[in-house]
Amino acid sequence: MLRIVDARTGRTVPAAPVRRGPTRVLAQPPGPGTTGLRVLLVADLLVRALELDGTPAWALRSGADGGHRLREEAEALGIRPFEDVGSAGPGAGQTVHVVGEDTTVPEGTVVAVAPATPSAPDLSHPDAQRLALLAQSHHARVRLDATALGEARDTLARWRRAVAAWARRPSRPVPGEVRDRLRAAWEDDVDAPGVLRVLRAVETDPDLPDGARFETFAHADRFLGLHLARDVGAPD
Repeated sequence: MLRIVDARTGRTVPAAPVRRGPTRVLAQPPGPGTTGLRVLLVADLLVRALELDGTPAWALRSGADGGHRLREEAEALGIRPFEDVGSAGPGAGQTVHVVGEDTTVPEGTVVAVAPATPSAPDLSHPDAQRLALLAQSHHARVRLDATALGEARDTLARWRRAVAAWARRPSRPVPGEVRDRLRAAWEDDVDAPGVLRVLRAVETDPDLPDGARFETFAHADRFLGLHLARDVGAPD
């Protein structure tokens, strides 16, 4: 069961009131910029994790200044569209608010997202920007400097080449132990860094067949949203 840290109490609570019960994920970004994008990204991860568990989830967003610009930035980062909260109708089930630090909401469970700098995101390599944000716990402040973005670009390039090569090998299922580790990570307060650690271990495990590596990376990408299989079938 997916569990998250409620910023109101500091306690870990279920993201859905009943297993596979409907859950509204309401993102309240402070505005355009890197911190606003990070709030939307964490909400996107939460929706993905709920869906992977078979839980109906509604991705909603409250109004913020610079909404059009923020939507464009979010689209560039592969964040799926959020409905305007006013168009969602009456809510059923639990509402989880995903907000920036020190944001007050009237009621409900709250996921607080720490600020990210610099204030303006570097969208020249949006997938690298997404990976650099995923590499840090959303509870920790993060600075996306040239080193962090460069490492993210290198990792993405290496993984995409590897996934394209593994796709040519006979398919093998995701090992049960690896699948359990992935699920344990994203169900533990949407721990994206934990998911990435599992992928790094899979990448270098000498005992895993390449077909299993491919299926593992493809499965994990349903949560990460990094287009890791983008180059499958492309000419060498």
